[in-house]
Amino acid sequence: MSAATTRSRTPDRLCAEAVDLARAAAEEAAAPGVVGEHVGLLSEGDRVVTHYFECKELGYRGWRWAATVARASRAKIVTLDEVVLLPGPDAVLAPEWVPWSERLRPGDLGPGDLLPTDAEDLRLEPGYSGEDEPAPNAPVSQEMAELVEAEDAEVTAAPPAALPAAPARGSISAVAEELGLRRARVLSRYGLHTAADRWEESFGAKTPMAQAAPATCVSCGFLTPIGGSLGQAFGVCANEFSPADGRVVSLAYGCGGHSEAAVMPKPPQPPAPVIDETRVDPFPLRPAADSGSVPPAPDEATAELGHA
Repeated sequence: MSAATTRSRTPDRLCAEAVDLARAAAEEAAAPGVVGEHVGLLSEGDRVVTHYFECKELGYRGWRWAATVARASRAKIVTLDEVVLLPGPDAVLAPEWVPWSERLRPGDLGPGDLLPTDAEDLRLEPGYSGEDEPAPNAPVSQEMAELVEAEDAEVTAAPPAALPAAPARGSISAVAEELGLRRARVLSRYGLHTAADRWEESFGAKTPMAQAAPATCVSCGFLTPIGGSLGQAFGVCANEFSPADGRVVSLAYGCGGHSEAAVMPKPPQPPAPVIDETRVDPFPLRPAADSGSVPPAPDEATAELGHA
């Protein structure tokens, strides 16, 4: 290990010679046997010097024990300032800290975890817009509201503004709530595009599965449509044998499980066997004497078989 580079200023002689004092302080702060050789010193200022010692502790390769000593002006006694463990030029360090929002990856969210969204998240925008101010002659006008607040302040423990209140009748928020559309934030145009790009990359037309598919999902019976603007380009696969089962797929995606790609033929059914048990077929036991002779009747053949 190379010695530490000193600054342009000349280190104080007495402080530079206080190697034993610095070593004793480092050994007192560290575990026994982990303070190694003296590897250099550094002038920190007037009559202030830091001595570096090799660290032999496992897991701290390249680190150094730093003991800073100093002395007062015109004093001949060197005193100890501090002892710390510092990384050297080739020390093994932990990776640079990254905020959790940048470390998070899809699939990291588990049961019980809460994932907060930034108030200025570009993927979201207000769910409804417009002013909710009532008409001047409405029962909930500003004048009437101030009067009601003044009356409520005498009977409520908290300010009326802090109490939950239903949206004013006829306001945009009231109509949105009645229609089931009152969400604080919805996907912005940027959020829609990022979601579409992500789904297209996973289950889109350029994937190897789609390139080898006999047909696209737009004509598949297992495709379940979705609402909204994304429904014009995506759907949900409902084929349990498809690799995209339960996933959002592009209408241009496809796989071998397409409902109309191949129709399984019916297995051939052999005809039923024909057994006629109402007649007896003649079977002569010996050939006829000549071609002109007539074969015996069934009864005669049976009699001959019995005599034989």
